[in-house]
Amino acid sequence: MAWKQRRCTLRTSYLLCARSSLNRRRNSAQEAEVSKRDSIIGLLRAQLELLRHRQHGPSSEKIDRKIEQFELMLEEIEASRAEADARSANSPLPELDDEPDKPKRRPLPDGLPTEELVYAAPCNCPTCGGTSFLKAADKVVQVMEHVPASVKIVRHIEKRMVCKDCDTTVSGEMPTLPIGRGKPGPGLLAHIMVAKFDDHIPLYRLSEMYDRLGIDISRSVMADWVGRVSVLLSPLILLIRAHIAAVDRIHTDDTPVDVLDPGRGKTKTGRVWVYVFDGSGYQDPTPRAVAYYYSPDRKGAHPADHLADFSGVMHADGYGGYKKLYGNQIVEAACMAHVRRKFHDVIKLKPSPIAEEALSRIGALYDIEDRIRGMPAAERQMLRQEHAGPILRDLKFWIEETLPTLPQKQKLAEAMRYALSRWAALSVYIDDGRVEIDNNIAERAMRPLGIGRKNWLFAGSDKGGERIADILTIIETAKQHGLNPEVYLTDVLTRIQDHPTDRLEELLPWQWAPAKDLHEAA
Repeated sequence: MAWKQRRCTLRTSYLLCARSSLNRRRNSAQEAEVSKRDSIIGLLRAQLELLRHRQHGPSSEKIDRKIEQFELMLEEIEASRAEADARSANSPLPELDDEPDKPKRRPLPDGLPTEELVYAAPCNCPTCGGTSFLKAADKVVQVMEHVPASVKIVRHIEKRMVCKDCDTTVSGEMPTLPIGRGKPGPGLLAHIMVAKFDDHIPLYRLSEMYDRLGIDISRSVMADWVGRVSVLLSPLILLIRAHIAAVDRIHTDDTPVDVLDPGRGKTKTGRVWVYVFDGSGYQDPTPRAVAYYYSPDRKGAHPADHLADFSGVMHADGYGGYKKLYGNQIVEAACMAHVRRKFHDVIKLKPSPIAEEALSRIGALYDIEDRIRGMPAAERQMLRQEHAGPILRDLKFWIEETLPTLPQKQKLAEAMRYALSRWAALSVYIDDGRVEIDNNIAERAMRPLGIGRKNWLFAGSDKGGERIADILTIIETAKQHGLNPEVYLTDVLTRIQDHPTDRLEELLPWQWAPAKDLHEAA
């Protein structure tokens, strides 16, 4: 009997040990899986950051697609982690503040409409049945909720009265509508313009979205509104372009745009050009702005026309059409990022210690730029001359010594010749704190075109290309000044018909103040 009891005890002990061992193995496997998943997330985040830094290169569209793929992978991994946590009864969902590797939770934005749902406490105590209570602090949990988009009817009512003494009729005065025919309000027009030119949603898709709300606005009607709004905004667009022509430092770039060519039954290639002024890197108080132009081809006559009134330093790539512009009026500043990209392309093909050495030397120049960004121009000039100048001179001497030792048809030799052929223009930034080391400002300004081409694929005509350039000019300039383009355009379209033509500068993004603020100030 004692033997049977002892065997039962041993068996129970063995089962407990085995179960404990199994649990340890399971926990270990779960920890390993979590660690692996977190490592993948970390890796993907690092790759995303790297791609974001490199997405403005010549293969920007391919990199944009990779970023989208990585974003989707991140969403799936993080959603899976949240799902696993939610399914585990012993692992409550963590607060963001409890995870040091996650960003701190931002407060909910001010000014949002607020709806309160009140949940009354019971009238009887569930413990003792009592009915007398003392007031305690309410528990308040705030969440953001989505409200489906909607359209409303606005009835403008001008009150009228008749003078008893002389029968004169007096009335209130409503603002002139942006478009008389069809009577779309400025808010609706602003939404359509931003959706088409900033969110890159084709009008036929917008029409389908409105149809789901039970609102019939055809594509052709919206196209008519877009054309009319473009005309209304054209004076402001011309003022922005004039502002760009009047500054003494600009960045420029161009990109191809497919344009329908009905005569040939296919598309042709037009160009969109961008000219940007941004002096924030050296504390220049001159307002930032960006101007886009469209042309049906890439002939050098187009930038010559755009820059007829410009005088100063122009950051640009090596496009041959600019060569006739450089001289007494315009000084060329070349782009070190293009040089760096050439050596990166060498490494993509095969490892190259010489290309790595070039990138290391160029990286030292960029390290200096990181440290002086935002300083006044005079300080930037002094520090560049002291620290960057010697590095740049050594880089040139090293390239000149190394180049003859290389096979001249290799990409590495091509990269070195590319740098040497632009050396004077690459060196301009050393002696002028207002000049940047590269042309990335213009390349960033071209990104909306790269994103838009994926959605609208092509412009419907040369006139359509011009309209894209016009509206991007005002939207992107507004964004440079931290404005919500839809809010800005709604206010501008409300006022522009009645605004004095000699005071239109008041509606430019860097001078604009909402009408309600002006009324309060008055």
